[in-house]
Amino acid sequence: MAAAKKAVLGPLVGAVDQGTSSTRFLSSTVTECCLSDSARKLALKVFNSKTAELLSHHQVEIKQEFPKEGWVEQDPMEILQSVYECIEKTCEKLGQLNIDISNIKAIGVSNQRETTVVWDKLTGEPLYNALVWLDLRTQSTVETLSKRIPGNNNFVKSKTGLPLSTYFSAVKLRWLLDNVTKVQKAVKEDRALFGTIDSWLIWSLTGGANGGVHCTDVTNASRTMLFNIHSLEWDKDLCEFFDIPMKILPNVRSSSEIYGLMKAGALEGVPISGCLGDQSAALVGQMCFQDGQAKNTYGTGCFLLCNTGRKCVFSDHGLLTTVAYKLGRDKPVYYALEGSVAIAGAVIRWLRDNLGIIKTSEEIEKLAKEVGTSYGCYFVPAFSGLYAPYWEPSARGIICGLTQFTNKCHVAFAALEAVCFQTREILDAMNRDCGIPLSHLQVDGGMTNNKILMQLQADILYIPVVKPSMPETTALGAAMAAGAAEGVGVWSLEPEDLSAVTMERFEPQINAEESEIRYSTWKKAVMKSMGWVTTQSAESGDPSIFCSLPLGFFIVSSMVMLIGARYISGTL
Repeated sequence: MAAAKKAVLGPLVGAVDQGTSSTRFLSSTVTECCLSDSARKLALKVFNSKTAELLSHHQVEIKQEFPKEGWVEQDPMEILQSVYECIEKTCEKLGQLNIDISNIKAIGVSNQRETTVVWDKLTGEPLYNALVWLDLRTQSTVETLSKRIPGNNNFVKSKTGLPLSTYFSAVKLRWLLDNVTKVQKAVKEDRALFGTIDSWLIWSLTGGANGGVHCTDVTNASRTMLFNIHSLEWDKDLCEFFDIPMKILPNVRSSSEIYGLMKAGALEGVPISGCLGDQSAALVGQMCFQDGQAKNTYGTGCFLLCNTGRKCVFSDHGLLTTVAYKLGRDKPVYYALEGSVAIAGAVIRWLRDNLGIIKTSEEIEKLAKEVGTSYGCYFVPAFSGLYAPYWEPSARGIICGLTQFTNKCHVAFAALEAVCFQTREILDAMNRDCGIPLSHLQVDGGMTNNKILMQLQADILYIPVVKPSMPETTALGAAMAAGAAEGVGVWSLEPEDLSAVTMERFEPQINAEESEIRYSTWKKAVMKSMGWVTTQSAESGDPSIFCSLPLGFFIVSSMVMLIGARYISGTL
């Protein structure tokens, strides 16, 4: 019997999408490819270029470790192995579909940003777990460094576009250098390499200890607090301020060029030629190439980026200035204003894993739909403090406005509203900074499958919310960058060559007055969430903190425990 003929779909482009709680590998044809967000699992998805039909996918969940209160870590080797597994499984599935994997001409990488890894360049072994962007252990480091910045001359922000915060890589790296003997020894012996997840993956996939390429792209570099976003170079003054040895930093490249070749596995010899931090990748995947175009990604956190073109726009309202993309060595750099929310999809996981209110993340929509209102219940999920526009590390999560009538459905609805209210705060700040209010909001990410959430978002913003019919835009952006790289050239990013994407539109369904009342009550709840922890208590888990907490803490804690107990007993 003759072997089945392999299907020919034209050039394919693969994308590794390594998110906070997942890693994915996706393969797509060049003309229509919609790939991935930072969702719960690592996946490979394959799309037909003519119909955008999903041909295959594979996902692997990534664990998070919480060794102490406020600490968030991941195993870099688990992340790397998940990438290899997804690539292999995807290639197997392509074979089963009679699709020749030799059609994969390039690979792009999209990654969770700021998460910090230090490894041994001789053995290829991580010297400590990756410190995840959500990690809060460096608050005392931030406070100490803040005292060294003159009040009228914040040179860190002027060079990087970033506030001094636990969020970014420099202070995480400083903690590793101060506290991990293995890291200290490796730096002294010139064996240590630093990188965000993209650097760790590219170095490992291109050979690791046997000639791996140690590099990053401008978008990821711009999230370290060590990179000058004007000169596009590591900044000597910043490295001295944070006391970071420059020899351990990766080479900075554009977001679209050949970095090296895969050195193992089914795709050995395929060039890795695209690299973007996940939010920049989503901006590219949403094709926001014009000044003033914006997108919001709903993943573990929530990230609203607005393209500001070839000029840096500095915010007066708590937003970040960041590098959007640089799509080629000889191409210009583009910048963005960004509003970052720490907790979005993570609040749904918290309701599932910590309170047991839901068994699957998808159940949240059903619960919220049952009541159609929070009935005056408000949820501020400041589990890692508040990011934009407040940058308030002392904040902690609260659920308020509870009555005896409140049940798990109202809490579920309030959790979805919280995501939307946080986005509204960022959008308001962005409108003030840019001077031209957005007429609509483009959205992507796994949470956008929740229609209740999308309608709530339109109601709370009081503008239309528009999502692509295939919301997997993060990996699409990485694939676009990889396919367009010089030496690959299977993808054109010229405006006339980009095909239109089918969109789903959600229009506001409440009046503006009601929207404003709900929003103003939310802001009152936010104020109540602030000032709840001290540096010492946040870092040590010192139980004495409870002696100084307001009565509201114990009331809310009791109510939450009551809700959990009633749920377990079946009375809720």
